[in-house]
Amino acid sequence: MTSNTAQQDAAVADRSILANSAYADGRHLAARQSIYRWQQPQYDLPGIVVEELAGTSGIVLDLGCGNGRFVSRLHGDRSDLQVVGMDISAGILADVPKPVLVADAQALPFADDSADAVLALHMLYHVGGIEDSIKELVRVLRPGGVLIASTNSDTDKQELDQLWAKAAGDVLGIPEGPARVSLSSRFSLEKARGYLRTAFKDIRIRELPGTIEFTDPAPIVAYLSSYEAWADQCGVPFRETIGRVAEIVTATIEAEGSFKITCLGGILICRHPL
Repeated sequence: MTSNTAQQDAAVADRSILANSAYADGRHLAARQSIYRWQQPQYDLPGIVVEELAGTSGIVLDLGCGNGRFVSRLHGDRSDLQVVGMDISAGILADVPKPVLVADAQALPFADDSADAVLALHMLYHVGGIEDSIKELVRVLRPGGVLIASTNSDTDKQELDQLWAKAAGDVLGIPEGPARVSLSSRFSLEKARGYLRTAFKDIRIRELPGTIEFTDPAPIVAYLSSYEAWADQCGVPFRETIGRVAEIVTATIEAEGSFKITCLGGILICRHPL
């Protein structure tokens, strides 16, 4: 691991950056979520969670619930469940259906064996101690309870990695610039099973491959701009690189008709042993 990657990984889990910048409100998260409107095939991620909780009753904790996309769906489709949204950012919880708590996944304010399900959706790569957080969520899970986690593959959106490196290189006047910050690499789909196997024997993975085709550069520019909280770790002038990204994507669309990226995410369903 290079020192640059180590710095980026540390920043991805930096509580101050997460609470006060990256997720101070829902704007950046919404920009990243929005590109999936153009993905084929389409996946109803909240619907998948509802489906996986079909046999669950009682208390569901949504750790790192962000803008409450899954909390809202569960309130609508499973009003019988007691759903609690949690995040380390008070700001992003403002519009999430209550009850909500400002809480750290490494020190959950719940008793042992008190939750029937725990959701950790695209968030375990943000915690400082992944192993400690898994131990903590296992602590609050009742025997037979379910953990639903999600993340992206190391191969996810590689076209955006290449785009960023090209744009950064152009800005710096070198063939290839520094890599963009990867949020999911600390707990990628390839690494997740290894982390979770320490606590769960029953692990099922639902892979969610797809392709996104853009005929407008705006969603890609908004997506990469949403990483502004980590601009200091990029090793390149952030705004100038975003501007060069827009130029490259525009030229590609004009020449080829679209800009395509391939995606691979996944949901891991883990059953706590009885």
